[in-house]
Amino acid sequence: MTDFLLLAFIFLIAGVVAVPIASRLGLGSVLGYLIAGIVISPVLAFLHVDVISIQHFAEFGVVMMLFLVGLELEPKMLWSMRAKLIGLGGGQVGLTAGIVMLAAMAMGQVWTVALAIGLVMALSSTAIVLQTLGEKGLIKSDGGQSSFSVLLTQDIAVIPMLALVPLLAMPELVEALSHAAHGAHGDEGGHGASMSLTDGLPGWGVALVTLGAIASVIVVGSYLTSPIFRFIAEAKLRELFVATALMMVIGIALLMTLVGLSPALGTFLAGVVLANSEYRHELESDIDPFKGLLLGLFFMTVGAGINFGLMFDNLGMIVALTLGLMFVKAAVLYVLAVIFKLQGSDRWLFSLGLAQAGEFGFVLLSFTVANAVIPSELADRLLLIVALSMLLTPALFILYDKVIAPRFSALEEREMDEISETSDIIIAGHGRVGGIVSRLLRGGGMTPTVMDFSSKQLEMLRSFNVQAYYGDATRPDLLHAAGIAEAKLFVVAIDDKEQITELVKYVHHHYPDLHIVARAVDRNHVYDLWFAGCRDIIRDTYDSSLRMGRSSIEALGYTREQADRMVEVFSEMDRRSMLAVAEHYDPEIPAIENEVYMNKLRELQGDWQAELNERMGSIMAEGKVKA
Repeated sequence: MTDFLLLAFIFLIAGVVAVPIASRLGLGSVLGYLIAGIVISPVLAFLHVDVISIQHFAEFGVVMMLFLVGLELEPKMLWSMRAKLIGLGGGQVGLTAGIVMLAAMAMGQVWTVALAIGLVMALSSTAIVLQTLGEKGLIKSDGGQSSFSVLLTQDIAVIPMLALVPLLAMPELVEALSHAAHGAHGDEGGHGASMSLTDGLPGWGVALVTLGAIASVIVVGSYLTSPIFRFIAEAKLRELFVATALMMVIGIALLMTLVGLSPALGTFLAGVVLANSEYRHELESDIDPFKGLLLGLFFMTVGAGINFGLMFDNLGMIVALTLGLMFVKAAVLYVLAVIFKLQGSDRWLFSLGLAQAGEFGFVLLSFTVANAVIPSELADRLLLIVALSMLLTPALFILYDKVIAPRFSALEEREMDEISETSDIIIAGHGRVGGIVSRLLRGGGMTPTVMDFSSKQLEMLRSFNVQAYYGDATRPDLLHAAGIAEAKLFVVAIDDKEQITELVKYVHHHYPDLHIVARAVDRNHVYDLWFAGCRDIIRDTYDSSLRMGRSSIEALGYTREQADRMVEVFSEMDRRSMLAVAEHYDPEIPAIENEVYMNKLRELQGDWQAELNERMGSIMAEGKVKA
């Protein structure tokens, strides 16, 4: 028990310390976990910890991650991805495996070993890539979606790889393993054989059992999940929902393992089946914490599992082969990106993000050694290449973030539209706020000049015959071209808080007679805009929140008139309180750090709440609507 607690404490404290530091330095959580594993590796070696066994356990985090990914995909969406799955994914696996196989044969390996090496190195890290893309908000980009297609194809490709590897066995290795196995049985009495539902079955029997397992996952996901969760809900215990979610994922993974399939693929399939389930969000919230912890543990075991003795003895060769592998994979991916018309930074995100070997490489290498395909000495070196390539992957994402993405952002910047027609109404931003303002004004027969910095948004508007111009509304030259000097109304509806404030400040200073209606992101932003000179400020979500409150009051049995009066009282007192504390607000000091402002706010809060309660109470005292 003490050993277990000590080991858990070592891993937890390593992650808790390393990951926040790495994230603050812009390295990302994955590199933080890998570094944490490297740092604690001497401690684990001193304690004689079997890192590989822990890694096999932690690989279940990948299984959970693919289950959650499947929950986000409807079968219809998966079918729509078939071209990328076959073209991008199949092309990447086939081309990479072929090139690596030829390179291995050129270095003196027999074709069977070379093919096995090619298959192992063709795979990329699902865990690292999806985790990093998710953290950076790139999973929905063209490059992110293409990367996901390739990773999914690779997970599917593991199945035929596992079937093919035993056929590549080398006779001399088979004989050596046979002698070792006989010795082990003599010592252990034949215990420890792994369970399987397909051992001893003919080919057609294996196929039937495999199809039956897949069918059972689909049936359970489609028809039994809702009744099971409804039954669990009757107990009204949160922990039972968590236990049930874990039971489902572990059970599916176990079933897939028993029939010789990838547990990750099985849980992904289950996730896709459950994508339309009413309990999808419940499953996501229950599984996600376990997924995050296990993935973190997995990355730490990758860092801790690096054999530095062997690596330093062969440092030049290991580094050269790792960089060579990553270059080959990036080149293959880049060619496929060109063929499939990925553009700009998405092309580089796709090429660099998948250039590493993957966690399934550890599984396949163990499998090749167990099936007498690759000698264990060679497998140890290949393990170092896989681990080192994964360790270098966060650096490639940093290269993409710091160098490639900004460069393409500048190159892809579209030239501003020339504004041919001006109006006395200018709207900056045509998103969810500016769009409604624009439609309302157009409904009244007015024709505002609309400017937006999203070319996709403007293309959509023009498909509805709405005249809008591409451009940065914060640029003085564009404002001048839009006719701001003769305008009567300027509506600021862009998203960025700081840009809104600076734009209002500029326009008020240069055109003091122009009426400005500005969008405020939050309460403190109202004060910033007030100090910038705007006197017509609309808070995001404020009016909709008042309407929601009014509906809530009516739902409790009060009349519409009472609800309107209560909302009016609240709104009036809210404006009074804001004006009362505005003189103590300093836009140069964050509100929470402005002691004078915060003290005044607390002082007024008590008086304001007491008066509000009194006035509201008098309205509510009139009574509810009679049933």
